[in-house]
Amino acid sequence: MGDAQVICNLLVWGIVAHLIADWLLQNDWMAVNKKNLTHPAGWVHGGIHFAAMLFVFPWWAALILALLHVLIDTRIPLTWWFRVSGKTTEGPFAIPVALWCDQVLHISLIAVMAAVLV
Repeated sequence: MGDAQVICNLLVWGIVAHLIADWLLQNDWMAVNKKNLTHPAGWVHGGIHFAAMLFVFPWWAALILALLHVLIDTRIPLTWWFRVSGKTTEGPFAIPVALWCDQVLHISLIAVMAAVLV
């Protein structure tokens, strides 16, 4: 199997694992409280991501992705990006834009990790 195929396989399965952890296994308690690093909800959510990523990546890569996931979920990186890029933060499109930017950032990091591993 060529390098491009290995990267694609890691990326596809990494995205599947991410979507399961972020959408199917996240409950209201995690979604409401994960922004605060002192609250256990974010760390539980990160642990779920770590476990999901272990099905795809080596333990150290899964751990890095889980920690980055927790950081992204604080909204600090996205708040900075919205300020720098002038993304909309008000009106009817604010929530979908924030949601998609969050997911794009998570999936981009999975793609970078897939490429780094090959």
